[in-house]
Amino acid sequence: MIAVLIFGVIGAARLVSDPADPGDGLSSRPNRPITTVDPTAGDDGVLSSEAAPSPVTSPGARTPEQTAEQFAAAWLGRPGITAKEWQAGLRPLSTPALTEKLIGADPAGVPAKKLTGPLTMRERTEAFVELEIPLDAGRLRLELVASSEGWLVDVLDWERP
Repeated sequence: MIAVLIFGVIGAARLVSDPADPGDGLSSRPNRPITTVDPTAGDDGVLSSEAAPSPVTSPGARTPEQTAEQFAAAWLGRPGITAKEWQAGLRPLSTPALTEKLIGADPAGVPAKKLTGPLTMRERTEAFVELEIPLDAGRLRLELVASSEGWLVDVLDWERP
């Protein structure tokens, strides 16, 4: 009785366990890795070794750097400037969306007073760049887009040190 039980357990274990040869038995596992990407299709990754295309500027129009410097100077304002004057100075350098967001903003709330170094530009596409401008109380980060009116600031972000 014990011998029958032992042989029964061993037999059941052999039926349930993997076969010694993958070709034997009823295995549904593939015999090689499954690939979902065609290795000849090129690089589809987020990170690219290619340089971003240079921003395109029409002849005689402001470059992204010039627009950013002019915007930063207008954003910093001057002593005694009214909110209406401040917004009027930013309007020609801003997209309509940013102009709308700045309605009601007060130049007295600008946390910096002066530029402290050269700006750095990250080229993203021919029509989109990011610029960082060091100021005395932090960094001003601007996103600029190319439009029919030239380069305009679309996003304004402030980072404290």
